[in-house]
Amino acid sequence: MPNQTQPQHPVQRERKKVPFRGGGFKPRPIRFVAPFVFLVLVLFWEFGSQTGFISNLVLPAPSEAFHAFMDLYNSGLLWKHVSTSLYRLVFGWCIGTALGILVGLLIGLFSLARASLLPLTSAFFPIPKIALLPLFIIWFGIGEGSKVATILFGTFFPTVIATYGGVDNVERGLIRMGQSFGMSRFSIVRKIILPGALPAILSGARISASIAIILLVAAEMIGAEYGIGAYVLMAGSLFATDQLIVGVAMLSILGLCVSWLIGRTEKALLNWRG
Repeated sequence: MPNQTQPQHPVQRERKKVPFRGGGFKPRPIRFVAPFVFLVLVLFWEFGSQTGFISNLVLPAPSEAFHAFMDLYNSGLLWKHVSTSLYRLVFGWCIGTALGILVGLLIGLFSLARASLLPLTSAFFPIPKIALLPLFIIWFGIGEGSKVATILFGTFFPTVIATYGGVDNVERGLIRMGQSFGMSRFSIVRKIILPGALPAILSGARISASIAIILLVAAEMIGAEYGIGAYVLMAGSLFATDQLIVGVAMLSILGLCVSWLIGRTEKALLNWRG
């Protein structure tokens, strides 16, 4: 009797979902964490001041600083100080950044510019820019020129270093590929080198913006009637710690706004990274 073989069915295995692990360590935004942490710190600060755990002579309560802020707002001087500082910051930082990107591209693209300008950049970069403020006052006067020049000079060199570093880190295989396809030098710079160096340039912009705010405060503490730095200096000389906290808070908010603007620029210009 012939053997009758039973049809063999494939073994049904339980299917398991494999989690996606190709995120590339991309950070995901978590909302409300930063405001929550900030609120907890402010509440702890207020509680410590009200209970005497934190001395009001050393660190006034947030409520007292808020009253000082409202007094500044009602006096009409708030916008005067902020607008003056914004003008100096934007004017000096924009010119310094533009010149820094230009010189950085020249150093990264041309051997002659690298041989002549890179040693000068390396020599001037470590100099504390605030030490040159008296020299700028002699050159440009006690007015706006010396303050803008200090910010410009301080933001120029970090931008140069970030730009030519970004150009050097562009994948050379992409440049050789563009040359193999007969692309012109200008097209290679515009379509390959600039997009490849843009992340480093924007990172340098973040650093130079922070340096610009520091130099802004230092420059406004010398011979300035209006500006956040002048307000902080006046509050410190009068031992008005509540007003001093207001000035520091305004500088912090200014830094957050600049960081947010640069972050939005990064999202708009670097969306090709995925």
